[in-house]
Amino acid sequence: MDLTSTYTLSNDVKIPVVGFGTWQTPDGDVAESSVKAAIDAGYRHIDTAEMYGNEKSVGRGIKASGVARDEIFITSKLNNIYHTYDQATAALDQSLADLGIDYLDLFLIHWPNPAQYREDDWEKHLQETWRAFEDAYKAGKIRAIGVSNFRQHHLEVLEKTQTVAPMVNQIHLCPGDHDDELVEYSRAHGMLLEAYSPFGTGKIFTDPTLQKLAEETQHTIAQVCLRWSLQREYLPLPKSVHADRIAENTQIFDFELTAEQMSEIDQLVGIGGYGSDPDKTNF
Repeated sequence: MDLTSTYTLSNDVKIPVVGFGTWQTPDGDVAESSVKAAIDAGYRHIDTAEMYGNEKSVGRGIKASGVARDEIFITSKLNNIYHTYDQATAALDQSLADLGIDYLDLFLIHWPNPAQYREDDWEKHLQETWRAFEDAYKAGKIRAIGVSNFRQHHLEVLEKTQTVAPMVNQIHLCPGDHDDELVEYSRAHGMLLEAYSPFGTGKIFTDPTLQKLAEETQHTIAQVCLRWSLQREYLPLPKSVHADRIAENTQIFDFELTAEQMSEIDQLVGIGGYGSDPDKTNF
């Protein structure tokens, strides 16, 4: 296994097992150079979002890498303010233009219940938005469609009207925060689990258990976290703007955690913080 190894989505699309995340990566030279550095380091999967405000720079970084478009898996996510059919359709077209590409490999509804729709039949808006995704998928603008930050009741809202099931659920998954019931529900309904913020918050790097495991495996805590994620069959999305860290996060295929080590990590609670409640966010 390496950075070009893939999972197979429910529609048979191949997706590289690790992606390079760009959340909180500043727009401009920083985003462009970090994306190029990631591709230079071997990444073939880049994850961005309209809300990140860096799609143009991410697109320039991909182009600057010189790697062919069809060799790179590109994901973006819908901005919360566009939860209607027409707005979602237009937002997708804008993402494609900003990224400088003709199609997305994966497009996700970023959050299921945005604040501005919460008091105005958010379920109807969500279903309408998903219909736009389905139509774009059927038209070939997107190779795969999915969701992010969805819990079971949000997925059940989609199930009432969907004609194409989500292929991915991207959620907060890291040592100390892994909703096993949601993971199993998502998998039972054909979804791959992507792990954004696979390192959680900075506190994870001072956890005694992870420090011990890093020493035992002769790897960094970050590498241990990514290895744990892979062995749980998640798809982690590490992010960094430093070329050395970007490269370091690729060095996770030369070791394996034992069943006992995996269990030690599984038993950790809250060390990396928790994902936001999608029904209570203020955005």
